Amino acid sequence: MIEIASVLTVALLFGGMALFSFGFAAFLFTALPMPQARSTIRAAFPHFYLFVLTTAVVGGVLLIGVDTLSALLMGVIAITVVPTRQLLMPAINAATDRGDKSRFKWLHGVSVLITLAHIALAGWALALLV
Repeated sequence: MIEIASVLTVALLFGGMALFSFGFAAFLFTALPMPQARSTIRAAFPHFYLFVLTTAVVGGVLLIGVDTLSALLMGVIAITVVPTRQLLMPAINAATDRGDKSRFKWLHGVSVLITLAHIALAGWALALLV
């Protein structure tokens, strides 16, 4: 039963991150006027990061007795999402508020790479489990 719960939790994390990154965010910028899309995505990101943190922690705990490497991968995601949410996201918002486009582009690029790494790590963990 724990094996099934762990696979489903990792799958939820992988799918949720992929859907948010490649679906929801892209949809907002095509469906809403730019100012509204920006404010909506800004409001959504703290919740996204809490989802990633919570799901990675739950998945990691469930995986402890199932697959050590997968549990470790979930731990890496959980640990690295905290500074992303608490430090990087506010820095991105501050750069936007100041109109500092070059800093925004650099910080946003870092956040994209972190999210892609999280998706890859969750995919790796999922592949180990199936």
